[in-house]
Amino acid sequence: MALLAPKELKLSDGERWELQQLISRHNTPQQIALRGKIILLASEGKNHRQIARTLDINRQMARLWRTRWLENENKELSVFEKLQDSERSGAPAKFSMEQIIELFALACSRPEDYGRPISHWTTRELADEMMKQGIVESISPRHVGRLLEEAQLKPHQNRYWLTPPPR
Repeated sequence: MALLAPKELKLSDGERWELQQLISRHNTPQQIALRGKIILLASEGKNHRQIARTLDINRQMARLWRTRWLENENKELSVFEKLQDSERSGAPAKFSMEQIIELFALACSRPEDYGRPISHWTTRELADEMMKQGIVESISPRHVGRLLEEAQLKPHQNRYWLTPPPR
């Protein structure tokens, strides 16, 4: 069985320059720099085995990034974008940005404005109020906590709604 040579990869002078700049920058993530090196070596006519030996990676990685680069060749993407991981599969986001913003607004408001006899919001109270208002069909207190933590909101420390002390 004959060995197939990998597809030829040609870079424009601009792409080559951008790749070299990306690789030499100190703040470029290592994975991106490695992928850039793969593309530069591939453009020099190196096959997957030669690239793998030079960069101490496996041939499959060299093949993957050559193939991805060639697939994105005619797309209007920057060099950096061409070296990014592809979108991962998984469940779509369960809540819209509007629902999350409504949660944040609720967390920054006074619980007594919603008939809650508490001094500050808990994740359980917020989850209950969101379902009561029909903002979401269901949400766990733990998920409310994760969303608040990600936004660095702490409703239990919220003092915006406290009335100022008398002067």
